[in-house]
Amino acid sequence: MKYTKEEKLDIGRRIYDDEINRNTASEMYEISTNTAREYMRYYRDLNHLPPKNKKTIASYADNTAIAPAMGMNELESMTKDELIRELIKVRINESRLKKGYQVKEDGVNKKYIPLDNRSIK
Repeated sequence: MKYTKEEKLDIGRRIYDDEINRNTASEMYEISTNTAREYMRYYRDLNHLPPKNKKTIASYADNTAIAPAMGMNELESMTKDELIRELIKVRINESRLKKGYQVKEDGVNKKYIPLDNRSIK
């Protein structure tokens, strides 16, 4: 089904404003969920709105799983190699949090701590 520019913007606005979600829009307007997402992005970009915030990974873990944020001075004083290593560490930690566990200590003393009752295998 073809929709006019105004109709696409209205569908996008409703999704962006959380009146409906993409799945509901998909059923209501007989479009795919990807098309619904594109309508929302079209509305957002045309109106220069920020992307919708999703739940952060940090919300799934306790505060001990996340290293304290570095200040700008600390980051500026780091070399390129140090920054790359820190970025890799952050991405590894993020992946672990998504899978539902965190790691304490290093080497032989490494401990895997599940964030819930699921198995981490």
